[in-house]
Amino acid sequence: MSNYRRLVRALLLTFGGSLVAAVVFTRTAWREIPWQTFTTMLFAGPCVLLCLYGLPIATPWARRHFPWPFDWLAIVVVILLLGASGSLIGAGATLVLGAPGPNQTFWSWYPNALKISLYFTLIFGVSGTMVGELRGRLDRTTVALRTKERDEAEARRLAAEAQLASLEARVDPHFLFNTLNSIAALVRDKPAEAERVIEQLSALMRSSLDRKQSLVPVDEELALVRSYLEIERVRFGDRLRFTIEPGAGAGAGLVPRLSLQTLVENSVKFAVSAARDGAAISVGAARDGERLRVTVVDDGPGFDASSLPEGHGLHLLKSRLAMTFGDRASVGIASRPGRTSVTLDLPFETAS
Repeated sequence: MSNYRRLVRALLLTFGGSLVAAVVFTRTAWREIPWQTFTTMLFAGPCVLLCLYGLPIATPWARRHFPWPFDWLAIVVVILLLGASGSLIGAGATLVLGAPGPNQTFWSWYPNALKISLYFTLIFGVSGTMVGELRGRLDRTTVALRTKERDEAEARRLAAEAQLASLEARVDPHFLFNTLNSIAALVRDKPAEAERVIEQLSALMRSSLDRKQSLVPVDEELALVRSYLEIERVRFGDRLRFTIEPGAGAGAGLVPRLSLQTLVENSVKFAVSAARDGAAISVGAARDGERLRVTVVDDGPGFDASSLPEGHGLHLLKSRLAMTFGDRASVGIASRPGRTSVTLDLPFETAS
């Protein structure tokens, strides 16, 4: 609350309190109550102003130097001192204005006025101090709760970003080691092919380490998938057969980076590696209105989709989709001997 608003509020409370005091503590005719209220305000006003600006200084001082309940005793003493000081100021103003009247001596009216001033100041000071402390505690509690909520939200955001970064950076170490072994085997006899594989591996590693874009166009992902499959075909030879068919209008749609590589990697692991004759992998993308569907199909022996382990590539991909799109995206898995289909169904969004 601003100082101006506090002052206005204090003056209104002073007027109301002076009116009540004039009715309760004096035995005058009703027509004299306005005048009595005015003279009471001459005493109460300085008391209120002294408390208004003095208690915010005195209360913290008492809290620091005295234990409870002696801190409250010190505050009450300060309030009474402020009330007595204010009443003297009010008495001076009353004498200057001639409010007591020509036939009244100072000691005939001052004790009663002092009693009213001290009573008013004590009520105002104690209640104001209690309300101020309660408001301060409420404000501090509110700030603490908001700070805690903000910190928890920030912690959740950082944890989600760290988990997402971990998922995005995931590169199968076996694939990396196998690729390096393939490159080593090609260097002497087929250096040109070894150089091509190194370039393809570099493209995959750059995409894995890129933190600027978590979502990339389908066309870019399909190019990385082609690089990945070309690298794997060096190891598997004719056992690995693949086709990539980008659908019309789907190429600009955004997908999580390396998500399609995860799907294809799953097919290589469970279809190509598991069968003596290998397997054929088909990768396709299609736009259906405001939806984008990317499908990877293989003709391998299949797998049990209901019991994916925690660190499985498809399980991690589901986590990535949930963190990126919430419940707007899903992974559909249909697997049986001879045909396994994994489909990403997500909203069609573009970079611009």
